[in-house]
Formats: sequence, structure tokens, C-alpha cells
Amino acid sequence: MHTGDGLPVQTPPKTRPIKRHHTTRYYVHRVHESLTTRVSKILCSIFLGLLLVIGVVIFIVWLSLRPHRPRFHIRDFSVPGLNQVSGIDNAVITFNVTARNANQNIGIYYDSMVGSVYFEDQRIGSTPLLFPFYQEPKNTTVVYGTFSGATLTVDSQRWTDFKNALAKGSVIFRLELTSTIRFKISRWKSKRHHAHADCAIGVGQDGLILAVSKDKRCPTYFT
Repeated sequence: MHTGDGLPVQTPPKTRPIKRHHTTRYYVHRVHESLTTRVSKILCSIFLGLLLVIGVVIFIVWLSLRPHRPRFHIRDFSVPGLNQVSGIDNAVITFNVTARNANQNIGIYYDSMVGSVYFEDQRIGSTPLLFPFYQEPKNTTVVYGTFSGATLTVDSQRWTDFKNALAKGSVIFRLELTSTIRFKISRWKSKRHHAHADCAIGVGQDGLILAVSKDKRCPTYFT
């Protein structure tokens, strides 16, 4: 190739790519690095797999052992002489409740239990119930009690309130059972919990529990 003045133009020679030759040490390092990566991945996979298995086992054990609250059902409740004008002289309230341990593998220790009866959110009676006892899994215990005398505070005005409510069809009472309980799994015992069962109960003209309230489950909560 020539320029305008007739002088030849020098064309730079074409260069070939330099072919690098890696040393043996380089290839050994690459192989070692590849093996390390693979071993790390295998170890991570094993670790994650173990975590998954342990998590599933713990979840299954939790499902099978998680404690259920005691289940209380009101079976009977009566106020004899409620339809009598002078019933205040012999005022008595009796009740019958069942406490059910629905757990499959967990027992319940009842360290104490107190029964209280309310009318229009005013407590009119309270008494200790049962004695400390242990309830086996899948077991039902009958709880019964009586409010009378010193354990029942009902004066003539309160009895009149009963009569006025009865004139409208029924008298609504509320029975509260307060228990101090512990759960038992094998040899392990939980800390103490305070369980409360609230039973709303309707009583009819004869002083007996109404059919709508009989065998009703009482809401239970912990504090």
C-alpha cells in the first residue's frame, strides 16, 4: 500500500495470542479447590438434612405432648326453695361439675380448687373444693360442692332479686372454678398454672338447672 506521495506504508505485523502453559502446582490447586467446594456442599447438605429431621421430630413430639386445658362441664346445679318466699332461711346452692383431662400422655396435678358462685357479677358464695389430687391422662373427675351458711352470702334483698329474675322466666348464675394445676410428662412437672372455668347457668321455677345449661362446657382460661 502507498501513500499519496508514493511512499510505501508499513503495516504492523499480526500478533498471535500467547498460549499460556500452567504449571503442575496450578492444576493441583484447582483440583484441591474443587474438592473443598464439593466437601463443603456435602457437609452443608448433611447439616441442613439433620436440621430438617430434628425439626420434624420436635414438631411431632410437640403435637403429641402439647398440654390441653382441662375440660369442665356443668352437670347439675340447684337452688332448692327458690320459688318460696321464705326460702332465705334455708338458702342452699348445690352443684356438680366434671373435670376432664383430655391429654393422651400428660397427667394433671390439682394442688387446689375453689368454687365461687355469682349473681349479676356479685359473688354470693365461695368454698374450697376437693383436696390435692393427681388426674391420670384420659380421665374424668367429678367435682361437687355446696354453698350454704357461712359459704353463702344471701340476704333478704338478694333473695328478692332472685324472685324478680325468676318472675321473668329464669335466674342466671355464674359458677367459677379456680384451680392451681401442674402438668406432668413422665417424671417432669411443669410450673404452676392458674386455671379458671366459668359456667353460666340458668335456673328455672323449680330451682333446678335448665336443660339449655345442662352438660354445657365451661370456657376455661389460664392466668
